[in-house]
Amino acid sequence: MKTIFRIAKTELRTLFYSPIAWFLMIVFLIQCGVTYLGTVEAVAREQEAGGKFFGSVVEYVFLSNQGMLGGVLRNLYLYIPLLTMGLISRETSSGTIKLLYSSPIRVREIVFGKFLAMMIYSLLLVAILAVFVGSAMFQVKSPDTGLLMSSLLGVYLLLCAYSAIGLFMSCLTTYQVVAAVCTFVMIGLLSYVGSLWQDIAFVRNLTYFLSISGRTGKMLVGLITTKDVIYFLAIVYLFLGLSIYKIKAGMESKPPMVKAGRYVFVVVSTLVIGYFSSVPSLVGYYDATRAKERTLTPNAQKIIKELGDEPLEVTAYNNLLGRHWDLGSPESYNQNLARWEPYTRFKHNIELKTVLYYDSSYENPGMFRYYPGKTLEQVAKQYADSKDLTMDLFKTPAEIRKMVDLKPELNRYVMQLKYKGRTTFLRVFDDNRQWPGETEVSAAFKRLLQAKMPKIIFLTGHLERNINKLGDREYKVLTNLTTFRNSLLNQGFDVDTLSLDAQEIPAGISALVLADPKVALTAANMQKLQQYVNNGGNLLVAGEPGKQSILNPFLRQLGVQLMDGILVQTSKDLQPELVSPYLTATAASFYPALIHAHHDSAMVSMPRVTALSYADTGAFSIKPLLVTNIKTCWLKKDNLVTDSAEIVFSPENGDEQKTFATAVSLTRKVNNKEQRIVVTGDADFMANAELQRFNMRAANFVFNTALFSWLSYGEYPIDSTRPKPEDTAVLLTKAQVKFLRIIYLWVLPGVLLAFGAILLIRRKRK
Repeated sequence: MKTIFRIAKTELRTLFYSPIAWFLMIVFLIQCGVTYLGTVEAVAREQEAGGKFFGSVVEYVFLSNQGMLGGVLRNLYLYIPLLTMGLISRETSSGTIKLLYSSPIRVREIVFGKFLAMMIYSLLLVAILAVFVGSAMFQVKSPDTGLLMSSLLGVYLLLCAYSAIGLFMSCLTTYQVVAAVCTFVMIGLLSYVGSLWQDIAFVRNLTYFLSISGRTGKMLVGLITTKDVIYFLAIVYLFLGLSIYKIKAGMESKPPMVKAGRYVFVVVSTLVIGYFSSVPSLVGYYDATRAKERTLTPNAQKIIKELGDEPLEVTAYNNLLGRHWDLGSPESYNQNLARWEPYTRFKHNIELKTVLYYDSSYENPGMFRYYPGKTLEQVAKQYADSKDLTMDLFKTPAEIRKMVDLKPELNRYVMQLKYKGRTTFLRVFDDNRQWPGETEVSAAFKRLLQAKMPKIIFLTGHLERNINKLGDREYKVLTNLTTFRNSLLNQGFDVDTLSLDAQEIPAGISALVLADPKVALTAANMQKLQQYVNNGGNLLVAGEPGKQSILNPFLRQLGVQLMDGILVQTSKDLQPELVSPYLTATAASFYPALIHAHHDSAMVSMPRVTALSYADTGAFSIKPLLVTNIKTCWLKKDNLVTDSAEIVFSPENGDEQKTFATAVSLTRKVNNKEQRIVVTGDADFMANAELQRFNMRAANFVFNTALFSWLSYGEYPIDSTRPKPEDTAVLLTKAQVKFLRIIYLWVLPGVLLAFGAILLIRRKRK
């Protein structure tokens, strides 16, 4: 070890007696300072302008595309080759390597000593990063220390890997510039190799392991895994081993087969290490984040634990002609492994399979007009040829239909989960995320466990809203649209319809929904509803302006009435009948995600809504869920005509202006449980058109989910919400940032420059 340290000390002296080491440290410091101060200043300006930063300041300052670590990692490969290019090639070109050959020093001591010198220099670069991380501890409100420490570890391991690569490249040539260029090329190759031959099952696992691209990704966001740490150690082992045998080859007279065998041994042993380190059951995890944000929530972990040791089979059915082909293509295999890794971390025997097929795409029924005169098989062959795939990889329509009926799933990409002979579908969605989240996966697992899923029954027979139609005023998006993430079906609910004229209300359902009936209920219908309420059943009643006479007779027993007239709201841009009531604290308590929405003053969009009046009769405890703004909204009693004169408040016509409730909750104790009822003055807030309307402040998605979650006693959807980040502000002003700019961009680089210049001048004089 003494020899290794002596060589490292000599190498460091050589390194710091050259301008390049000082120059790179100064450039690195300035680069970090510019990006750090730029992002911090942006947040400070936003704060001083009266705005709020939504999200984690630490992640924005350090991990975003504009952040410090993001910029460092994009340019890190430029620094190391300039430092490593002379480690061995300098000895070879000057002839001093022959002295080392003849000395009692071992080859591995030479290699380890020079690599140790690079490890120490890499530590100095990380120390520069630590200056800014340390600054953030005092300049950001409640920073996540664990995440930042994990990020520094990831950067350091990457620097060590780059150094090992550069050391080996320096062994291959006597020209330092060539060694630097070769290092650039090798780093680029290792970054790109993960995308090569991903359609070949055996090869893709090897190339994916060798890929250095994204290896620091988990550590940067706070998740340290043995798989990633061992990868960097294996890369160091690989290139140091190759370096040792390359130097030995120049000083020994061995048969070519022996020399080649050494290289093969190092490469194969590296791949073996990589294989075993990637086995799910052997991977260790440490979540360094404060709120364990990189780990499944306790609810999801509990469900996975209930699955026990029985294997879980996930079969993805991927249609060549579907919109989401890329999610299940052969090249996406390792990406899908990564998507399932949060779950295989807790259940190692999840087996992933993919079945490729071709069939008609119900999402694009008009596709054949682009292929006139061609059969489905001919169209599929043309698609396959364009992707360099052969048709023998795909099941025919007849073959796939014998295996599984995918027509209800629109013949699109879908995963079928199989556990103990039971199956359920897990879908992808038509949004930016596409892949199912923790809530949707947990709900699918619960179905496999044969849990009693909450059942929501929608009444029919009186022209109520239809759950199977996609018209603007209907409810398919809310209830059972398979491609919509927030539909009740995908959140773990079962939905069905029932006619009071022909059927009895079944026992054991979670809630009954009466949504905007357009004809009066018969006496028999009213009796069934009354009996359901008397028995303690949960209920949601959604009314509409003009339907007071239909619903008020039934609502009277609850102590709630739809008021005469319609609410209007003044707005420069929107129609007056579009009202946006605010969430109350009571509504926010229904569902964790609504707490954040309530604090951010989110609203629910309600087109054509009437106000609710209610009286505390003692039977129910009644609380408002949505309330209007007294300054902009009033109840108009006469007819609303929106295509003529401006709508004005007219007290002489009976108009009322005060804070109105547009949704209320009712609770009472019946049969040793809490009965829950919701009444709203609008039915459109759950309609297809309103859920598909883009409104950044509207919380219709979350509010609808919250209502059904409350009606089912919070069992579903599976709660996967996480605490809001605490680091939401910087503790600096713009003036202080300008002062820090002088320190970080002028004073500290100046100190390094002066120290390096003095050292180099003294060295030159000696």
